[in-house]
Amino acid sequence: MLTVVLSLLILISAAVHIRAEYCGPRYQVYVFKPLTTTLILMIALGARDPVVLLYKYAIVLGLAFCLAGDVFLMLPSDRFLPALGSFLMGQLCYIAAFYSGVSFPRSIALILPFAVYGALVLWVLWSFLDKLRIPVLGYVLVILIMAWQALERLVDTGQCSALLAFLGALLFVLSDTALGVNRFRRQFRSAQAVTLVTYYLAQWGIALSVRFATDSIID
Repeated sequence: MLTVVLSLLILISAAVHIRAEYCGPRYQVYVFKPLTTTLILMIALGARDPVVLLYKYAIVLGLAFCLAGDVFLMLPSDRFLPALGSFLMGQLCYIAAFYSGVSFPRSIALILPFAVYGALVLWVLWSFLDKLRIPVLGYVLVILIMAWQALERLVDTGQCSALLAFLGALLFVLSDTALGVNRFRRQFRSAQAVTLVTYYLAQWGIALSVRFATDSIID
């Protein structure tokens, strides 16, 4: 019941935030952007048995780092690098969670689609990154490893938890792609909506995966 209530509050908070990005007032962005991620974090933190504690707290820590990244991105001054660093730490926490309790790697072939996608994204953005090439390259590698590891977990376990995590990981990749294209290549009006809708769905799915994370592995 708590998860349903929190999910409804997340939907409302996210909708207010996205509307405020386009129509204002600006203070609503400062309130509802961190509030939405905080509510998502509460879903993961409130998960009870039978959860794997390492998985739970790695996800909670990852969400906390992403919350810090949200705050950096919404500040009036450009804090892109601190935001990028915060999200990178969040992705590393997610990798640790998805790695727990499964064999790794199951098949190197599973990384190929992510490698191709990452190469295409970097090809599109590379000439526009200037001094941010190395930080962005590092982040792209880490987030794609995160998505790959989520897929490995799904293949290894077949669990509902792993499916939610994998869908969340894919949406996270799409969200950051939209953010990167809008920031570095070409701005487009729907960028905020696309970035935020996919981002919040991604974090919600990853947080929900905690509630179904068990020690049982399906071969």
